[in-house]
Amino acid sequence: MTRARQNKPAFAVRGAACVMLYLVSQATSSHAVDPELNDKGEQIRDRYAETLETLSAEIAAALPTIDPQKQAAFEDARAKLAALKKPGDDAAGGAHKAYQESLATAEVAALASVRPLLADVQPILSSNSLDSKLVKVAILRHGTPAGLAEFAQQSDAHQALLNKLFADEELMLQMVQSGGANGGEFGEAMQVYTAILEASERARERGTIFHSLALGTALQQPWLEGNDPASINGPVFTDNKTTDGQVARYLHYEQAFLDEELDPAFEDFNAWECRFITNDPYSNEELTWARAMLRNFRPDHITNPDHSWRYVAMVKSDLPYCSTRHDDTLGLPQQEALALGGICGRRAFFGRFITRAFGIPARRSTQTGHAAMNLWTPDGWVTRLGAWWSMNWCGPWGGLDFYLDSRAREFESDYLQVLRAQWIADALDEEDVSLRQYGKGGGFWNGLAFYKKRTIVEDKAAAKVAADAELANLTEDEARLLGESDKILGADDEVKEIEIPAADKKIIVAEDGTITVPAVACAGPTNSTAKVLFLNSFDEGMQIHYQRMGDSRPEILRYYVEAPAAGKYTVSALVSTVSHEGNEVKYRINRRTIVDSKLPYTKGMWEQGKPEAIELREGRNSIQITFRQGNRGISIKALQFQPVK
Repeated sequence: MTRARQNKPAFAVRGAACVMLYLVSQATSSHAVDPELNDKGEQIRDRYAETLETLSAEIAAALPTIDPQKQAAFEDARAKLAALKKPGDDAAGGAHKAYQESLATAEVAALASVRPLLADVQPILSSNSLDSKLVKVAILRHGTPAGLAEFAQQSDAHQALLNKLFADEELMLQMVQSGGANGGEFGEAMQVYTAILEASERARERGTIFHSLALGTALQQPWLEGNDPASINGPVFTDNKTTDGQVARYLHYEQAFLDEELDPAFEDFNAWECRFITNDPYSNEELTWARAMLRNFRPDHITNPDHSWRYVAMVKSDLPYCSTRHDDTLGLPQQEALALGGICGRRAFFGRFITRAFGIPARRSTQTGHAAMNLWTPDGWVTRLGAWWSMNWCGPWGGLDFYLDSRAREFESDYLQVLRAQWIADALDEEDVSLRQYGKGGGFWNGLAFYKKRTIVEDKAAAKVAADAELANLTEDEARLLGESDKILGADDEVKEIEIPAADKKIIVAEDGTITVPAVACAGPTNSTAKVLFLNSFDEGMQIHYQRMGDSRPEILRYYVEAPAAGKYTVSALVSTVSHEGNEVKYRINRRTIVDSKLPYTKGMWEQGKPEAIELREGRNSIQITFRQGNRGISIKALQFQPVK
């Protein structure tokens, strides 16, 4: 049932644990309405409200006394930091420099002021003695007694789901550790979670990727049958609905994992990370296609050692920046996008889609006049196709806050102290720290939680890699232009040679005289160039990829073919293409005959091209192949010369 919550102010949200945006400010609705409760619902609401009040009082009574001088120093430092105003784009350069210097000084002062306080509250934050009360308070506060009652009043089955949740301490803890239910919809999340567990025996195994995937899916998209309330946003923007439904989406990834189609990192993701995998708006059919397409067309993108460009590099290499056109005859929406290219939005959508298809978490990255993406890597989350974290946001969640939260989460035991501080803030009904305005707002304990994350990252996180620092120093316009180009910042443009086993170059002549020539059996080039890539195929053997990018001049592929007899033959190529345009190939036989042909649009699958009539002489024949200027990328597995009977 669509509803908004009457609770904290819309701007008071945090982007960490069970912290939901109940009243939506600029996103959708400007005000909240009370849920409609019947007599049963009012009784349930009153019980939840009484439980929340009792538990909150017990937690408050257990808190340590805070040194007033330390607290005043901390709040004064935060106030000075919040008072700094970033100059506008048209301000003089000196104003920006002065602001950055003042900001650095104020941040150092704020971090210095919080450390004595964190030392004082360390005993309670490092203890799990209050966890059973804290997690229940977090769910009641952010689900709200009225909101939970509205769900429970609908049926005995609904009430039973909430009863089951509140009786399962481990599940409650996992939920709030993983970001809580989007929009505070814990009842609805339990519906999705239960439906997935009913459909999959593996999902019931806690401590496995299957359970993490089920829980993350349910928390991120807690509305069955497309009933997602437009007036509610959670701290983790949903990034659109899963078109095939959450249960079918979960089962899709479960099977893809069992079939070993996903990235090796997938197996170790927690539920919070899984939230950003299953919430893709494109269909399961498209996800299946994407994995098959990339395995055929650009297997090197799957094994790219630079995880920040693994899969995503497909956008740079084969989805050109150009005017966005539409032609639904080209296939599914993402097949159409890849075939035609487009501006930043289409490229960012495809980047997220292809990343999630292989089971890697990704999210949208909205920027002023531009669309980019964020994705998980073993070294932390990164921004790709656009500007750095300080210039992007995703729904109600600012980029810097998400980046800080994601980095702090890497240290689980320390991050649990962040969560306990936030849960204490829930018990005291404090205002949350702003999601969008980095570090601003929020009550005392929520402020401690934010700066606990800052100290975790400062004390334990690895230093920023050079590429990250380089991207952070780009202006917004520079980053936008980089995102729209096909250049990869910091990329090694050196052409790397690859070993080509003799077996993969072996030419086969069948009994009927058909000659099959592996694409890599070139007389020239004999290895990768700026235009031609020699690649290991994903399944077996090798292939050549003739790049859209690379050297602007066409390059000739030269082959020598020994024909057992002179006569008429047909020539065709086993190819994989992703565009219906720019697939014109030119065959030149024995330096005399030139044959033009159009390769098929295969949507990334392997397909034999149209046979073209040629004549071969007995013995050695010279075959030259090239592609017209302005070609799109083409992968070639083999050439076939078949005698004409």
